[in-house]
Amino acid sequence: AVSLDPPLAQVTLTRSSKAAQYLEDAPFAINILSQGQLDAAWHFAGKTLPDPPAWTLDGEVPVLLENKATLECRPWRVYDGGDHAIVIGQVHKLEIADRDPLLFFGGKFREIGPLSGSSHWHHCGDSLEAGWFAGAESFKALVNA
Repeated sequence: AVSLDPPLAQVTLTRSSKAAQYLEDAPFAINILSQGQLDAAWHFAGKTLPDPPAWTLDGEVPVLLENKATLECRPWRVYDGGDHAIVIGQVHKLEIADRDPLLFFGGKFREIGPLSGSSHWHHCGDSLEAGWFAGAESFKALVNA
């Protein structure tokens, strides 16, 4: 996520990737994979598999099937990131399924474990109750140079 208002999301792609050539000024989807899509993850990592991932075309946007979540985006901005393109899209459609996400951490695919008893939203520094946003008036607006 980049912004809530307007809703913006970011993808960063190496310029040599196949996807980079399609994203500039084109609608796109961010597919958040579910645990059942391990083969799709391996496919996009470059592993040769007998069958490609299942997908559909939602208007102009290719969307994988069986995702945990899908964010469909319209082009917003593309920024130079050296050997990467930083693509910002305005989210116009969001679908969230009742599936566990596929997680990748520390070089391995993982499953969600039990909740930690010590973690709760109201203890988080980003929660509304913590007063994070109350100090927003003290921040100075950025001025274009």
